[in-house]
Amino acid sequence: MIDLYTWPTPNGHKIHIMLEETGLEYKVHPIDIGAGEQFKPEFLAISPNNKIPAMVDQQGPDGKPFALAESGAMLFYLASKTGKFLPKDLKKRWQVMQWVMTQMGHVGPMLGQAHHFLGYAPEKIEYAMNRYKNEANRLYGVLDKQLAKSEWLACDEYTIADMATMPWLRAPERQGVNIDDYPNVKRWRDRIAERPAVKKAVEVLAERRRPTPGFSKEQAEVLFGAKQYARR
Repeated sequence: MIDLYTWPTPNGHKIHIMLEETGLEYKVHPIDIGAGEQFKPEFLAISPNNKIPAMVDQQGPDGKPFALAESGAMLFYLASKTGKFLPKDLKKRWQVMQWVMTQMGHVGPMLGQAHHFLGYAPEKIEYAMNRYKNEANRLYGVLDKQLAKSEWLACDEYTIADMATMPWLRAPERQGVNIDDYPNVKRWRDRIAERPAVKKAVEVLAERRRPTPGFSKEQAEVLFGAKQYARR
């Protein structure tokens, strides 16, 4: 049994997808990031950086409970645990590593900034809006070029690299992107979205999802204000 501490965000959906695709049994524990539940001591004991998702595998590597945070690390762990979605071929395996790192280091952080400055920021800063919209389009272009020559993102099979990246591309309009400008990304994204496991995964905690921007003043303070920077 996997105890999953999560919220309906792109990073949360990565792990929802992996768990549904592998068929591992899991129990969802909602962590309402707008209410500040990510700062509770019991969650920090699992996720020291106070970010969702995090998990406890009740049957860890030594047969004992094993806690793990950071969605990229969680994907590699679950792939290793199940022997699924991470190729055994060494070249392909490192290609998967490359594209998961691209998602973790670029796609997630930069598209997250686009979400913030285009949708959530209390003041509209033209420089920031243009910077992250342009970077979002640059990254879509990188992915589109790769997908012009590869059926899946990392190699010729569906892997955790696809699962890591696709959830961040579900709402391109929030990133200042016209998806029709990137036909290879659109084809790949829509193909993944039709997978039964993915359809089920993106509905995890869907009833708790807030409309954009959809945050109260108090929630915005928790997510974007001084509270998030307090030492704990």
